[in-house]
Amino acid sequence: MPTPLDRPLASHARHSTRMALGRLGLVVLVVGALALLISRIDFRHDMHRMHVRVLSGAPEGNYHASVARLAEAAARRQGAIENVASAGSAENVTRLAEAVHGCPVEFALAQDGTTWPPGLQLIGRLAKPESVLFLGRKGDAIQSFADLRDQRIGIGPAGSGTDLVARQIFALPELARLGVTLQNHAIEEQLGMASRGELDLAVVVIDADAPLIEEWVGRRGLQIASFATAHAVARRLPHIKTGTVGAGNYDAVQGVPSTDRTVMKIETLLVGNGCAGRVATVDLLTLVSSEHPDFLRHNKDTPNTTGLPLAPSAADYFTNGGPQMADEFVPWLVDVMPPANWAYVVMAVSLLFNAMGAGHRFRLWRIDAARVKLEGDLGRFFPPSTTLGDIQRTGPDKARTTQETLEAIDQLIRGLEELAARSRRYSLSMLVPMGQEMAYRYQEGVIYETIAVLREFLGRCRG
Repeated sequence: MPTPLDRPLASHARHSTRMALGRLGLVVLVVGALALLISRIDFRHDMHRMHVRVLSGAPEGNYHASVARLAEAAARRQGAIENVASAGSAENVTRLAEAVHGCPVEFALAQDGTTWPPGLQLIGRLAKPESVLFLGRKGDAIQSFADLRDQRIGIGPAGSGTDLVARQIFALPELARLGVTLQNHAIEEQLGMASRGELDLAVVVIDADAPLIEEWVGRRGLQIASFATAHAVARRLPHIKTGTVGAGNYDAVQGVPSTDRTVMKIETLLVGNGCAGRVATVDLLTLVSSEHPDFLRHNKDTPNTTGLPLAPSAADYFTNGGPQMADEFVPWLVDVMPPANWAYVVMAVSLLFNAMGAGHRFRLWRIDAARVKLEGDLGRFFPPSTTLGDIQRTGPDKARTTQETLEAIDQLIRGLEELAARSRRYSLSMLVPMGQEMAYRYQEGVIYETIAVLREFLGRCRG
């Protein structure tokens, strides 16, 4: 009695062996890739991948000192920040925008309200705003903007943030009528001139607690002008806020200043041009957060009204409340693609495998449907309830063994053989999940058993 073992396996043996070896090789490749991935995990994250340049300001200014502190913190964690001196905010944003081509610098500090060239992104806003201080020998006598009439006022170097904000303030119609004379000087130079009376006032935009202000106000006698209507300027220039410098802030015993001084304030922004990778940006944000404890909260809880788009890596950082796990443990990977995008890749791969599985099941269904159809054609030659065992026991029947019938059974056998070959070809496809080949083997077994019985029947009929 013929059995499924009669089926022609030899023609497929070599192909099956190659496919098995190919799948084994794929498994070895996947295991090797996983081992390589694990070996690249940074279990003790440092900042050795961060090598960035930051435009700050004049060497004696607060921006330069702020970046210097960040550079020292980066060096302690194997990172590198180059502090690039400049004239200030206006020059910083211009140079940063130009640096998009070639990327000689990646970041800059700048005042809110600066004119932003195309291509820049907001990295973050420092929580503690800088103060717009008008300093002079007779600063205590100034209580309103009207007291500035016909005065000579130093406004920092040309292209600096101080120069920009001072010109914005005195461009307002009511202040433009005061007839002040604005002069550009280096910070230390104009403070010295104000101290000698060569300038009535010197404007600086700086942290009110900066050492420079401690020196010139606390020890050298310059006084801070106060403006009762500073809120009116803030209403017209939305990037300007108001605040106070408290009485005795620089000398509690001598009372310097003697009373609370109402001053204007302005936020400091960390700006990027997209040249730095995600890892460097996240590491820089981590350093800024460590130096400025309210930095994360401020950026997360207050709206961005700067007019600059928030950099995607910074948006992720603030939303997550710090670096994501991938940023710390596989920094090289997130530089290739942000973590959020990897989730879409995983989803796409999952959908691909589901589609492959659906394709496999569809093919298997078509094989089974074709087999059932061919087996149904046997009803033309045998009673409907006839089994393969019945056919094996059926002798030559002249009513059923006409030449036309034998040729039709021959044709049916060829159809079964083609179906078996198709089943074997499908079983070797990469669409078939590992271990699911046996469904095709079952179909082949049934097909070859039918072929064997029909061949034996034809042999007896043609005997």
